[in-house]
Amino acid sequence: MTGARQARWALEESVRLLKKGEIQAVVNGPVSKEWLAKAGFRFPGQTEFYARRFGLADPAVTMCMVGPRLRVALATTHISLRRAVGGLTAAAIVRSGTHLAQLLKAIGIRKPRIAVCGLNPHAGESGMFGKEDQKIVAPAIRRLRTKTRLSFLGPEPADTVFRRALQGEFDGVVALYHDQGLIPAKLLDFDKTVNVTMGLPFVRCSPDHGTAFGIAGKGKARPDSLMEAIQLAKVLMGARS
Repeated sequence: MTGARQARWALEESVRLLKKGEIQAVVNGPVSKEWLAKAGFRFPGQTEFYARRFGLADPAVTMCMVGPRLRVALATTHISLRRAVGGLTAAAIVRSGTHLAQLLKAIGIRKPRIAVCGLNPHAGESGMFGKEDQKIVAPAIRRLRTKTRLSFLGPEPADTVFRRALQGEFDGVVALYHDQGLIPAKLLDFDKTVNVTMGLPFVRCSPDHGTAFGIAGKGKARPDSLMEAIQLAKVLMGARS
């Protein structure tokens, strides 16, 4: 519990320093959401915490994963799969797609090519396996093309789109719910992927992994993702200046 209280204090301290203008970026370490909740933390995760502390609604920010081989943005984050599917909106897809485009440009990709996952198997197979891809996802993609003037393709079948991105067909992928995007991101580049929150008035990065209490004190933990987060924060700060 002591560690959770310290983590909660550190989060609040980072907000204080940001609002005073003493820092312009934050790199968080991994936290235990379970233990933070026991310590009185009333947010699903750090993404939602920073949004609320800066007067933003949860839908205003986007969780993104940036790795050496795959970049992913999530339309929904820390909610149940039932809520993610039932509450999926075109606005959420447009927001996450716009943020992903901004992120890709910030890391040096001038005209990013972005795929948007379908929700249903085979992206709905023209309505055979569900109507959401036709009624929600496809209109959102059309709005993204108009809004950004960039290449947004989809809805693409989620069981093949990440392989295509890995082969260089896309610079980034918009996933519609948490595990749809994070499973491939962590499978490919677990030790190098960085969690980036887009939509905040400052740069915020963290490792993509959790606390790994099971190997604490055993000399097995690797710092790679944290080091990548620090380096990416520097790049994103430079893009803002």
